[in-house]
Amino acid sequence: MHWAGTRTRPTWEPQVLAPSPEAGRRVATSSSSRGGLLWRLRDKPPRLGLFEIGPGHELHRLTCMMQAGLWAAVQVSIDHPLLGPPTEEDFSEVMTQVQEGFELGTLAGPAFAWLRHSLGLAEKDYQASLGPGGPYLQFLSTSKSKASFFLSHDQRFFLKTQRRKEVRALLAHLPRYVQHLRRHPHSLLARLLGVHSLRVAQGKKKYFIIMQSVFYPASRISERYDIKGCEVSRWVDPAPEGSPLILVLKDLNFQGKIIYLAGPQRSWLLRQMELDTTFLRELNVLDYSLLVAFHCRHKDERGPGSSLVLRTARSVQGVQSQDEPGAQNRRLLPEAPNALHILDGPEQRYFLGLVDLATVYGLRKRLEHLWKTLRYPGRTFSTVSPARYARRLYQWVEAHTE
Repeated sequence: MHWAGTRTRPTWEPQVLAPSPEAGRRVATSSSSRGGLLWRLRDKPPRLGLFEIGPGHELHRLTCMMQAGLWAAVQVSIDHPLLGPPTEEDFSEVMTQVQEGFELGTLAGPAFAWLRHSLGLAEKDYQASLGPGGPYLQFLSTSKSKASFFLSHDQRFFLKTQRRKEVRALLAHLPRYVQHLRRHPHSLLARLLGVHSLRVAQGKKKYFIIMQSVFYPASRISERYDIKGCEVSRWVDPAPEGSPLILVLKDLNFQGKIIYLAGPQRSWLLRQMELDTTFLRELNVLDYSLLVAFHCRHKDERGPGSSLVLRTARSVQGVQSQDEPGAQNRRLLPEAPNALHILDGPEQRYFLGLVDLATVYGLRKRLEHLWKTLRYPGRTFSTVSPARYARRLYQWVEAHTE
């Protein structure tokens, strides 16, 4: 696979300077002219409870730079389309594009371009969603991390700031992640679409990732949960009745609820959870979450939809592996956007996806495990060995599905 322009093959992060497309430079000016108030709530149902990052918002300048940089970065892959699956060198490529007042780095760009292609995602659509077509959206996160969370203006893509060590872990695991998705194209793992760095002037680099939003389309989602299969720090005070705020609730909030699926759907889900959590255990990672959302199916969503032939074709499209279909654990995908993360029950549509895949069980986490064992005797908490973590989350799904 080849890209035009200057590039390097680093073990981590050397600098490669390349001019960005002219349109990318116009973004900070064009986006700042849009109206908006600090932390202003939108009253449109699809954005209910989300905050538009307009002029005056403390993160407006940062997101304008992200939009300009991403527009230019994606333009490179548009101008130089892929010639085949990523090579070993593609996984370590770093491209840095200099803009006015900042520079944006694209890490393993060819590998992620190939992943987007395998999902049937057109680069022009990806660029339009992440570029200056509209302001990013922010929501109130219930996460304990200090990360910032954004959605593209159309809510298709999720952006999250990451620490350097988390980015290193993601890139180290990227070849195996790609291989897993090739073997199991209907995996519940969140689809990671890009990893980038941003440096303003001579300041410290900030890192962020882009992934396909699990909760898309979100307009009719009624409940959202972040599940880790434990109890310590796993309660969120719900928003007051009638509040427009969107909160992601946690394990203890889920008590008394069941995910109702038809027999084949539940069997598929349990098998895929087994495959995905086994993979994550082999990567020696923990602290990932199963995102779950509820969406009441309307009558128009309960019919047969498109023909079985069309649904079958959609379900087998994408990158093929040499494994047999049974080993791949494919299923008949629903007729819906973001079908890889959707399972339909008799009355409810469920959005499911595994996210936050970058926490390695190293010395710090082992010490944290010992401390929590003493601090919370007889209670379950998130910092446990990857084997125990994988088994416990699988058991949670098994206990909360019918």
